[in-house]
Amino acid sequence: MSNSRRGFLTSSAALFAAVGASVSAEEQAPTPGAPPAFGTAPPVGPEVTPATFAEAEKLVRVQLTDPERTQAAQNWRESMAALYERRTGPRKVALNTSLAPYSQCNPVLPGHHALPSQDRFVRTDTDPGKLPGTDAEIAFAPVWKLSRWIETRQLSSERLTHIYLDRLTRFDPKLRCVITLTADLALSQAKRADAQIAAGKYRGALHGIPWGGKDLLDTAGIRTTYGAEPFRNRIPKDDAAIVRRLHEAGAVLLAKLSLGALALNDIWFGGQTMNPWLLEEGASGSSAGPGAATAAGLVAFSIGSETEGSIIAPSMRCGVTGLRPTFGRVPRTNSMTLAWSLDKLGALARSVEDTMLVLHAISGADAGDLASVTKPLDFDASHSVKGLKVGFFPNWMNDAGATDVDRQALKQIEQLGMQPVEVTIPDWPYDSLNAIIFAESAAAFEELTLSHQIDQLKVQTPDAWPNSFRQSRFISAVDLVQADRFRRAVAQEMQRVLSQVDLLLVPSLRDEMLTIGNFTGLPSLTLRAGFVEVSEARSDWAPDPSMPLPRFNPPRRVPHGVTLIGRLFDEGTIARVGIALERSFNVWQQNPPGF
Repeated sequence: MSNSRRGFLTSSAALFAAVGASVSAEEQAPTPGAPPAFGTAPPVGPEVTPATFAEAEKLVRVQLTDPERTQAAQNWRESMAALYERRTGPRKVALNTSLAPYSQCNPVLPGHHALPSQDRFVRTDTDPGKLPGTDAEIAFAPVWKLSRWIETRQLSSERLTHIYLDRLTRFDPKLRCVITLTADLALSQAKRADAQIAAGKYRGALHGIPWGGKDLLDTAGIRTTYGAEPFRNRIPKDDAAIVRRLHEAGAVLLAKLSLGALALNDIWFGGQTMNPWLLEEGASGSSAGPGAATAAGLVAFSIGSETEGSIIAPSMRCGVTGLRPTFGRVPRTNSMTLAWSLDKLGALARSVEDTMLVLHAISGADAGDLASVTKPLDFDASHSVKGLKVGFFPNWMNDAGATDVDRQALKQIEQLGMQPVEVTIPDWPYDSLNAIIFAESAAAFEELTLSHQIDQLKVQTPDAWPNSFRQSRFISAVDLVQADRFRRAVAQEMQRVLSQVDLLLVPSLRDEMLTIGNFTGLPSLTLRAGFVEVSEARSDWAPDPSMPLPRFNPPRRVPHGVTLIGRLFDEGTIARVGIALERSFNVWQQNPPGF
């Protein structure tokens, strides 16, 4: 309530007529010195009755008495006038999609001292060996090898780019992982990289390395569709900050890769992106295209995003390595916003070191992302992991959500000289934090929802965004604040746990940790640890009896991974442990049959 609103009330005779005023403007003038008051704005919106509140109580699980409902209904339209006026008028204010909330999310709590003390990046000096004799072997080589061959000019960026473009053209019909192929740009960047390297102007590990980006990263003059029908012809003017940094590192952009529409699961306007290891099931999402393309050897690495599992899930399903950096380490400028306080960008690749080579190139604050920060990145691939304390949750490792692969990984920890430590967290309703992602995503796509353009999305099931965005209009603001307070309590618990250990080893798709890790901003590394057999295709969607999933007899062999959770901004430690485990598991080199 403000004096300007009082002036609005007293100066508009037409408005008075509309609201049934029967006194003069002079009589409505405030007494000098009187403060503004709540509930005195002109009424807005349809009539509200006590029965309206009685029904609404069911949505928020509160109970009012009859007198309380009557009182609430009497001035609802005046008390909430300004809230609706911003959206519906008369003084309507459009909120640009790039406008972030005023309140900012900072994962670092008071008293937190786990930040790296130095900025250091030491990659392995392992000899990559001779250049393989076939294009397929080259295509499946990890970035750390490709970069050495390009640096020593055993392999040209142009040849490597042609290899991947050919594979993208041949295999995309099976996978549906490409939204836009950027062949002309890729070849021009590759030729430029070769010329610069020949002239002694080598830029670093990503120079000349072809990659693919999830199609929520803006690319200047190249369509960026978010995988969603309403945006399929959207062409941005500027590059995302992360795209710009990869261009500056000399990387070669091959393709804009698929994502589940508006970053949910693996179905987009071009169909469903499939898992290269099991073509009867989706690649999982929402970084479906990056997961599938990387696993099938169609790109050297890819960039995905995660809000609550969208790097971890496709990394698991497609058997690749996915690094979700600490919230804020990588800027999201000119990338699609799903949830301002949760979105993170990271790499999917074929080895742990690859993901760190990419992180090194894309880290640091950018003015366009208010949550982005510049923090030290301390990584020494040769540093010993002996003596590190690795926390694990005993009940998680022993229930049906874990496999023998998970339990064997825990044994490997001890064999590598690290110390497994049992840890616990309270049995809290962590899923209640999802009110935050529901509210933020519904706000990000408010206009799309209210204009009914959201109805164009291919998937309209109860667990898809269209229904969620509509439902989220009815989340209680009080409950949202309480969820935010609960989020701090959860962060304090994780700070306590990670004060006892150096990192955590968890079953990758454990629901609690997908939620906890993302809402507290912790970094995670998912890597292939072995293989399991499945008798039924997997899906990200809620079960639908009318559309049963394919079943297999005999069962099919598919990759399975584990996830390491680190302290804030301590990606270096989980990467060192990941490299040690990767060498110990010795399964990362196996590739999906038929590719």
